[in-house]
Amino acid sequence: MIHPDSISAVIEKYDLKNIHMAVIGSHSALEIMDGAKDEGLRTVCICQKGRELPYVRFKRLADKIILVDKFSDMLFKENQDKLRELNSIVVPHRAFTAYLGYDSIENDLLLPILGNRLLFRAEERSYNKNQYLLLEQAQIAHPKIYENYTEIDKLAIVKIQEYKRKLERAFFIVSSMQDYLEKSQKKIKEKIITSEDLENSVIEEFVLGTYFNFNFFSSPLTPETEFLGIERRLQTNLNDLNSLPAKQQLEFDTEVKHIEIGHTPASIRESMLEKVFELGDKFAAAVRKEYPPGIIGPFSLQSIVTPELEIVVYDVSLRVPGNPIMATTSPYTKYSHGYTFGIGRRIAMEVKEALASNMLSRIVT
Repeated sequence: MIHPDSISAVIEKYDLKNIHMAVIGSHSALEIMDGAKDEGLRTVCICQKGRELPYVRFKRLADKIILVDKFSDMLFKENQDKLRELNSIVVPHRAFTAYLGYDSIENDLLLPILGNRLLFRAEERSYNKNQYLLLEQAQIAHPKIYENYTEIDKLAIVKIQEYKRKLERAFFIVSSMQDYLEKSQKKIKEKIITSEDLENSVIEEFVLGTYFNFNFFSSPLTPETEFLGIERRLQTNLNDLNSLPAKQQLEFDTEVKHIEIGHTPASIRESMLEKVFELGDKFAAAVRKEYPPGIIGPFSLQSIVTPELEIVVYDVSLRVPGNPIMATTSPYTKYSHGYTFGIGRRIAMEVKEALASNMLSRIVT
């Protein structure tokens, strides 16, 4: 495991007037680099050959592009050396954790990461100190978990990743034990999932309500957990199916997909904001106890607001959640700062503040 002193030694050699924000060219890289450029910071994008076009086409965003055969090649010594020469701070997102892997991030990547590198794997439901534990420690409601498929007695969702595309969800909805057996075996037969992944999947109660992704920022430089805004995910083909009349939905004979394909903005009525603030505060406090020094940077609590106006959190993002729509639509950052911005710019603001106050070591691990 990489010791904090090793990261401090890297930072000591950095030219702090020439910092680069480094990001893997996938997921939310454009959002992160756009925020960095808004704050006058330089950027470097690690692109996989054949997937670099967006990062080349948006010429304003990437000051440097490092081309690799595959994203995990970022771990090669020559690439890490190059990133250190550029005084790079790595900004983590979902593709970063998926393609490099938690073990490599914790043990092999000798670069400062904006975030708590030991916290990322808590997103995985199969890990012992996972997001459910954190939600329970924070006394935040989450959906009921069925320990065994034989317990399914009402609508439930099976949370599992695709076999071939590990970034994509193969979630499916079931209503009974028999429904679970039929749908899971069909997916295994079609090689959408594997029996091994099914054994490690989680079966959650399907909570009815309106869903909101509440986005926060936790800074070691300030005591208050900052609420940045709300967005909702567009999923294919789920969202288009929902727009059909009920009769046509009943005739729909294609498996519903929960693959996230885009984002749409949202707001919540003012009388709910106190609960939203408490949600972020309680979660950040619980993480500080379980994973010191706690969350560094952005996090998202993907939630359902029930008809009783209770908030139930069904998923947690412990790194950049990826919601570029917020950069132009969040009224909540404007309420706090006087102008609208997204998570990418908030990260850049954090880095600039840490540099100005000589506290860069407090926001990286």
